[in-house]
Amino acid sequence: MEQEFEAEGRRFGPGRVLVIAEIGTGHGGDRSRAAELVAAAAEAGADCAKFQCVFAEEILHPETGTVPLPGGAIRLYDRFRRLEEPPSFYAEAKAEAERRGMLFLCTPFGIRSARLLRELGVGLMKVASPELNHLPLLAELAAYGLPTILSSGVSTLADIEAALGILRGRMDGRAGTGGAGAPSLALLHCVTAYPAPAEDYNLRLLAGLSSVFGIPTGVSDHSLDPVLVPALSVAAGSSIVEKHICLSRSSEGLDDPIALPPGDFAAMVRALRAAQSRGPAETRAGLEAEYGADRVAAVLGDGVKRLAPSEAANYERTNRSIHALRDIEVGESFSAANIAILRTEKVLRPGLAPAFLPLVLGRLARRRVDSGQGVLAEDLGDLAPRP
Repeated sequence: MEQEFEAEGRRFGPGRVLVIAEIGTGHGGDRSRAAELVAAAAEAGADCAKFQCVFAEEILHPETGTVPLPGGAIRLYDRFRRLEEPPSFYAEAKAEAERRGMLFLCTPFGIRSARLLRELGVGLMKVASPELNHLPLLAELAAYGLPTILSSGVSTLADIEAALGILRGRMDGRAGTGGAGAPSLALLHCVTAYPAPAEDYNLRLLAGLSSVFGIPTGVSDHSLDPVLVPALSVAAGSSIVEKHICLSRSSEGLDDPIALPPGDFAAMVRALRAAQSRGPAETRAGLEAEYGADRVAAVLGDGVKRLAPSEAANYERTNRSIHALRDIEVGESFSAANIAILRTEKVLRPGLAPAFLPLVLGRLARRRVDSGQGVLAEDLGDLAPRP
């Protein structure tokens, strides 16, 4: 049975693919630019305009590392701080997307941003790949009862199963809510590399993931070609295609170098709609004629879920672990005041997975943990005595 994703009264599946234009933070805080990007997405044929709701402290430690930019290297945390916007910014973006007949989607990265979006009355939610193991965030979103799309870059089957279990309400052994009338869930296959090689996408995986988890699947595509991965994913059963959009690849947005300018995004949408009408066999034949049968076969892959070669080194770094917010001395108790669930990125030491947070809280530090570093099992001593 074909799985469908339903959001705000609209249904999407392989016969009518949901096309998400990922604007992200490419607006740079400029409201006029944000409106221009929404307009470009609408004119290109996207069904949904997607933003990111950024509060740096929910994502990174200040000592995470640097990112190279045209003006020189800048601390990644500082760059995220510059991307923070007030609620009115997202309210305006939402209104502009809806005025143009599109769905509005915005990624929260923590409890604060999730609650802000909820207060704005958003109709659906998106979980980015690095937050797939951010269990408190998933539990927060599960409580909203909204349609939710989960990206699954740099993840294992066990990671996906745990995340979906929480989103379905099975946290702490409670009964699931995945029956009739439950909010729609969808899973996006993703490769966490920028850009991602098309040959890493293993698109035969889409049907298997949909069958195993009983939900529609799609792709969040970071490859550079506007057609190959997106159109072939529809032939492989994709219900959703998400792709970054930009006004120019030379702009200063963090994702602009791998995003599609409006003309290329429109070409992608045309290819997706053509794939819907032609069907899998004719779509694959057309792509083989254009790209070569060997390349198409490589992009389809073998359908076995594994970390892609281009993203394997990111496991435990782009996703979340438990980090010290400040120096924690020997004998000090771990608490919400001195640890948090953050992305590790390139410089810091990864810590224990977020699932271990209840076991960490209240324990005494057996050894000093420097500010920013991950908290490891060997850092944990006895439980702190009760007052």
